[in-house]
Amino acid sequence: MPAALLKQQFESLLGGHLDWQSRPPVDWVRSGISEVDSAIGGLPRGALTEIVGGASSGRTSLLLSILAEATARQETCALVDAEDSFDPHSAAAAGVHLERLIWVRSAHNAEHALKAADLLIQGGGFGLVIMDLGDTPPATARRISLTSWFRLRRAVEHTPAVFLALARQANARTCASLVIECARVRAVWSGVRGASRLLCAAEFRPRPGRGRAGREQCRRTARPLLSEPTPCMPVFTARAI
Repeated sequence: MPAALLKQQFESLLGGHLDWQSRPPVDWVRSGISEVDSAIGGLPRGALTEIVGGASSGRTSLLLSILAEATARQETCALVDAEDSFDPHSAAAAGVHLERLIWVRSAHNAEHALKAADLLIQGGGFGLVIMDLGDTPPATARRISLTSWFRLRRAVEHTPAVFLALARQANARTCASLVIECARVRAVWSGVRGASRLLCAAEFRPRPGRGRAGREQCRRTARPLLSEPTPCMPVFTARAI
């Protein structure tokens, strides 16, 4: 039976218009960095967001800000740490409430991290689930199949969880609703050049990429959808801890 005829029959039975193909509105939450939030509107719940960038690109600073914001909302968070790189002391100094964070250490195994993230999402009860592959070699991260990413995307849909995947390069491809690419702009040092100096701060530029949630956010905020990622202006600054 054609879909149009089936819809017409349902509407006649229910006595009203049946809007069965529209997506529910996306709920967006703050990242804790105003420059990022003003550029992309926040992070979508019920969707997969990728944060990508090399070492010293600002991805960890952005991650800690997101964690601090989520735990401040009294949400329970879960971090799957594939390479045992998470530093609780730096996280606490950045404002993360560690008592609301479950830290899963997967002993340098991307496949174990993938399975742990899947179990956490399926279990429910989390406002934020993170799979950190930031220190995983790109060749290893690329071996995660598109089918696995699709399963994670389907698992998080229609849940209140924000699912983040951190890596050096984008891996989820079309399964990611939003991609944020981080890059360092400059470092701020104390003292005089040529002498002993201390790192005071670093400036980073996040570049929001395209995605399903990104397109919906552009329509919601009346921002034009650009063919290329656009840098957030201004850049955000992370202070040395």
